[in-house]
Amino acid sequence: MKVLAAMSGGVDSAVAAARAVEAGHEVVGVHLALSRNAGTLRTGSRGCCTIEDSMDAQRAANLLGIPFYVWDFSEKFKAEVVDDFIAEYSAGRTPNPCMRCNERIKFAALLEKALALGFDAVATGHYAEVREGESGSLELHRSPALAKDQSYVLGVLTAEELKHVMFPIGASADKASVRAEADARGLSVANKPDSYDICFIPEGDTQDWLADKVGVAPGAIVDRDGSVLGQHQGAHGYTVGQRKGLNIGRPAIDGKPRYVLEIRPKENTVVVGPQEALAIAELAGSRYTWCGLGPVDESSWFDCHVQVRAHGDALEAAAAVIDGELVIRLNEPVYGVAPGQTAVLYLGSRVLGQTTIDRTVSAVDNPVLAGKNVGANA
Repeated sequence: MKVLAAMSGGVDSAVAAARAVEAGHEVVGVHLALSRNAGTLRTGSRGCCTIEDSMDAQRAANLLGIPFYVWDFSEKFKAEVVDDFIAEYSAGRTPNPCMRCNERIKFAALLEKALALGFDAVATGHYAEVREGESGSLELHRSPALAKDQSYVLGVLTAEELKHVMFPIGASADKASVRAEADARGLSVANKPDSYDICFIPEGDTQDWLADKVGVAPGAIVDRDGSVLGQHQGAHGYTVGQRKGLNIGRPAIDGKPRYVLEIRPKENTVVVGPQEALAIAELAGSRYTWCGLGPVDESSWFDCHVQVRAHGDALEAAAAVIDGELVIRLNEPVYGVAPGQTAVLYLGSRVLGQTTIDRTVSAVDNPVLAGKNVGANA
């Protein structure tokens, strides 16, 4: 099989490429140049897809004896990920750029180009597994290496994309074993630090970066009744669930701390209130996809688990598609969820699908939700 190995310059993708070669595939390595600043360098664990990373990827490809190319996806990355990130924050939402990158760059634009060039599959170093289900269709499952499981950020994959992706290290026991394998293979990235934070904000200060892109726009900080408590210099500098840095001044009547509950971009206001008001009983989004086969009847309630953060817990829930929205009702409230985040549904270890959250329903305002805890398996 002709395989395009996406090589980020890290240890996981290098070992994944090595395993694809060892399996007898015809492998070609490719590094995606995503930064528009050609001089960008990596700082320890911060940043990725840099000049340094591309050189590390090339050294790994040379050692494996496979052809290697660098593809410039920087313009598309800026339009589909960076500009989207800015627009979402400006709209009072909390986006996940890694989800957008996987959806629109690594498993859309890259895969499309790979197939057009005659490749059968794209291999990456993600920790997740593609398995054949009972019906013969392909399914995406969590990696047994739960501490490194990346199935959440792959929840955007479609049934067609699952036919053309490979995760050679997806079933690996743990990261330590992958590093040991890289060292045994002589790969120089064996002990390279993992990247974290947002790759295009290597300094790690998201709010400062946004302020530079969006600018200053003073507005009011209000409570749930609309009373003005303070002023802010830009609503984009706040996120739902935030407690520190509100600069409200006087304490709440009950003496308890206040948290950001809502961002209202049209009014340029930040709404704050008690922690209990962050408890969310229902999530809903119209931009949903199924990862492989969806439910037999998506309009009927079915039991599942939902994960709303990359390394968060999977929470018991019931879900159904109602009036064009994937609606998810939690058996127990979840705290601090904001529009723009991604909710990924699971059936056991299997990823069923995902949606970008458009709206949430407070457990405080809606203590009883009709239809909760009803459903059948998908």
